[in-house]
Amino acid sequence: MKKIFAILAVVALCAPAFAQEENKESEKKDSGYVFTDIKVLPITSVKDQNRAGTCWCYSGLSFIESELLRMGKGEYDLSEMYVVHHTYQDRAMKSFRTDGETSFSQGGAFSDVIWTMKYHGLVPEQEMRPGVMYGDTLSNHGELSTLTNAMVKAVAKDVKNAQIGSDSVMLWTKAVKAVHDVYLGKCPETFTYEGKQYTPQSFYEMLGLNADDYVSITSFTHHPFYSQFVIEVSDNWRWSLSYNVTIDELTEIMDYAIDNGYTIAWGSDVSEDGFRKGVRKGYCVLPDLEATREQGSDMAHWTGLTKEERAKEAYEHPTPQRWVSQYERQLGYDQKTTTDDHGMHIYGKAVDQMGNEYYKVKNSWGDVYEYHGSFYVSKAFVRYKTMNYVVHKDAIPSHIKAKLGIEDKTAQPAKKNKKGRK
Repeated sequence: MKKIFAILAVVALCAPAFAQEENKESEKKDSGYVFTDIKVLPITSVKDQNRAGTCWCYSGLSFIESELLRMGKGEYDLSEMYVVHHTYQDRAMKSFRTDGETSFSQGGAFSDVIWTMKYHGLVPEQEMRPGVMYGDTLSNHGELSTLTNAMVKAVAKDVKNAQIGSDSVMLWTKAVKAVHDVYLGKCPETFTYEGKQYTPQSFYEMLGLNADDYVSITSFTHHPFYSQFVIEVSDNWRWSLSYNVTIDELTEIMDYAIDNGYTIAWGSDVSEDGFRKGVRKGYCVLPDLEATREQGSDMAHWTGLTKEERAKEAYEHPTPQRWVSQYERQLGYDQKTTTDDHGMHIYGKAVDQMGNEYYKVKNSWGDVYEYHGSFYVSKAFVRYKTMNYVVHKDAIPSHIKAKLGIEDKTAQPAKKNKKGRK
């Protein structure tokens, strides 16, 4: 009898502890998503692309502005419309040269930012602001595109009859440029910044940037790994090359970059439910809706739900993430369920209360939603839905650089012995 009383006493003492643990678990599930930042790198202010398909430019220049911060150059606000203006002209010419086979549209790629700064330079925001030409502070390229799309389509169908001006320049190129001047403003030939006069090219050179330092990374199996190839999407109209790495190396490079102070210009599919339903709340996830293996209490709870219940729960609080294979990633690209949708800027890492890993992302939709224009995207989503990203060459681990044939300027030179031999 004494033993029974002793056991009951122990149970009575432990019951509050058990209840406390249950309450903690319940709070964990009911608290929604709670993120803990691991690494956050400097960025400039969030912008708003508004009614223009120019995410590639906003995210690309945001990335370059963070590069300037990393380099100790200070904070700059660079003009998106200057880059957009030049890119639209270049894309119109590519459409003409390919008899209209290359689409002419507002879309673009990070390579357009890199190309423009190399060959046309850069200008500060004050020289070309969005919306100024029609009395606004934000972009609206609807009417502009209606006009220029029709113009480019017409001349691309009749290239043999293109009329040449007295200066040997095709007249249609002047007409298209003039329309862009009306809606975007004229690109300055010279300007004054902080008391000094610059051309766009000299301003770019003053910033100390080197366009050749930036490379595009992707991961697909329809081209050999560790080679370069043209990603076959319409907005890669310059046919720029990307280095091909394995799916594991895709995120290994990203982690190494952020850990070493480098941000990332990230291009991704955003049509998934995990993006559309979650990003307004500040997160983007890839829940494992087909999970069958039980691993711990979280997974045991998860596998006990129907697929529909899992989908609903995934938008309320953290859940197990789907960790795709290289084959699944390729299948998404081949079946067009992974598409080239949106450009963003990754600048940090975090975890949720379940331990899932995330990247911190700056968007270009204005200071909105829970994290004021930024959100958290799970590593599982990035692994699956990344089309490509751009990083500085030095943001790539040395052993992957060697596989890609990229010169490793960060590697330590071999020490020489007393006789001068290595």
